[in-house]
Amino acid sequence: MASQNLPPDLIDLVQTIRATAQQKEGDCLALLELLRLLDTLHFEIRDTLFREALPDNRQRLYRLLKDIEQEGGWPYIKRMQLRELLVHIEEDGETELSSLGWQESGQRETGEHSPG
Repeated sequence: MASQNLPPDLIDLVQTIRATAQQKEGDCLALLELLRLLDTLHFEIRDTLFREALPDNRQRLYRLLKDIEQEGGWPYIKRMQLRELLVHIEEDGETELSSLGWQESGQRETGEHSPG
């Protein structure tokens, strides 16, 4: 985000949100709550104030489309895929199993080899 182009009130808002996120570092549920709040605000603003402010003539529509093209498109909040969470859990799970001496098959590693 190019915060150098933002008006002062939005710069303050960005700093407040970043500081809040930093305070919640390491607390997955608190960070999730913050993300949910930002998502809710995104939809609330889009569906009310923004929708009401949409252009009502061609010149304003052209300016809006030009701004969208030049400044990087439509705002979008990407949601994590469940697969991303599962990969993280699998990586942690494998680390935990190996540190406990367990193999992926669920059998304990004994260091002994069975005869072939």
